[in-house]
Amino acid sequence: MEPILLYDTTLRDGAQGENISFSAEKKIEIAKRLDDLGIHYIEGGWPGSNPTDMTFFQLAKKLQFRNSRLTAFGSTRKKGITPAKDQNITALIQSKTPAVAIVGKSWKLHVEEVMRNSLKENLLMIRESVEYLKSRKKEVIFDAEHFFDGYKDNSDYALETIMAAAEADADFIVLCDTNGGTLPFDIETITHDAKNRLNDKYNHVKIGIHTHNDSGMAVANSITAVKSGAVMVHGTINGYGERCGNADLTSIIPILCLKMDRKCIPKKNVKNLRKLSRFISETANLVPLNNRPFVGKSAFAHKGGIHVSAIMKTPKAYEHIDPEQVGNKRRVLVSDLSGKSNVEYKAREMAINLNENGHDSKKIVAEIKRLEREGFQFEAAEGSLQILMEKFAKKFKPLFELESFMVTIIKQKNRKCASQASIKITVNGRTEITVAEGEGPVSALDNALRKALNKFYPDSLKSTHLIDFKVRVLEGSDGTSAKVRVLIDTRDEDRIWSTIGVSEDIIEASWQALEDSLQYKLSKK
Repeated sequence: MEPILLYDTTLRDGAQGENISFSAEKKIEIAKRLDDLGIHYIEGGWPGSNPTDMTFFQLAKKLQFRNSRLTAFGSTRKKGITPAKDQNITALIQSKTPAVAIVGKSWKLHVEEVMRNSLKENLLMIRESVEYLKSRKKEVIFDAEHFFDGYKDNSDYALETIMAAAEADADFIVLCDTNGGTLPFDIETITHDAKNRLNDKYNHVKIGIHTHNDSGMAVANSITAVKSGAVMVHGTINGYGERCGNADLTSIIPILCLKMDRKCIPKKNVKNLRKLSRFISETANLVPLNNRPFVGKSAFAHKGGIHVSAIMKTPKAYEHIDPEQVGNKRRVLVSDLSGKSNVEYKAREMAINLNENGHDSKKIVAEIKRLEREGFQFEAAEGSLQILMEKFAKKFKPLFELESFMVTIIKQKNRKCASQASIKITVNGRTEITVAEGEGPVSALDNALRKALNKFYPDSLKSTHLIDFKVRVLEGSDGTSAKVRVLIDTRDEDRIWSTIGVSEDIIEASWQALEDSLQYKLSKK
């Protein structure tokens, strides 16, 4: 069976997603990671459209890709001029990439009503642009924009557009569901027809698929196209892209490699998918989706007691693949829905030995359910959960104890609020009192606590910093007297952990989460 070629357009189509912006230097870093994964084609951007992409292609000339062919993206020539005089096509050639992708219209509506062009001139634009780029020794990928909508509107003309590209010797014809509204059964029949028509005259041309997710079908449509004969699949990491995004390669790759047994990237590289997904999320400054299939934090998370009891016996009872195949891991959540199985699984995971008769696990389940009725949520705070379980197992030894703290906030006219905290802690019978300022009361308290702990544990917290602070009001009917839940995410050079606090007082709740966070970190040292 023919291998499937992966075409990543994160740096171009993905960057068109809302709130996404990559610098040229960041695009270089991403391209290196995609090459390491084994992606066959990396679309670097549109060199004729903006300075960032022009800079990227200049920087990319110094790179040596081991697995990928760098591709520059552009469009067919403009109407009324030759390809040699078209600035966009000139920019494609000047990018010096081995492959180029050009987009052309295949929907009659776009040709006549959007471009105000004639159907004949559009076909000439496609044919002449491909011919010119081929004459410059480029591998040419023709993106038939709006192909599926165009086919449904006027199949004869849509097919003429891809025939024009094939006649000019394009290497790949990519069928695009640009609006993302086509359903899998239409993808199947239309792709079959396009492939058969092309094979009748131009059997050297290979078919590709490019889908958008406006109907939630981008991955399904891409896989359906592969079953219908497509051998190139376009997509982005994490499905980033305009509107609802593009086909998500973090789903497509494991489906192809692990479920369909189609040759794609090396199977040993599939385990790097989750790391790549997280890297690109962080580079794009977007919060990773927990429920993203295969690579999301919740993709292999189990909460119900019956589920956990089953996976302890045989994981495949509730997991469709081994999480480690995609670089993920199994997670068992503990909440008010939990049973003994959840607690016992977490205890083993955390290397906490509970009594063999299960007495401790019963007590822990009861206590968790009581605390969750008060507003705690341990499935989102595994750092606090570990401390709670260690206390029940009589294995928790606090590495510092609070004696007192005081937080002062001063607001003066026409000035920002100023916050200062003083704290008194005890470590092994020794007392330390420190004062620190911060950007807000919790920041001041955090700074004061770290300053005090540094006297006892030098450099232990050097690489540790808070990365997220969330506050939720639990019962709005009580107004300002309502309980609040504070969740703190903390990270060091190796990991991220979450802790929780609940109180009617936001500073008290913040202290609970902050104390657990640093107790957890110091216990690991």
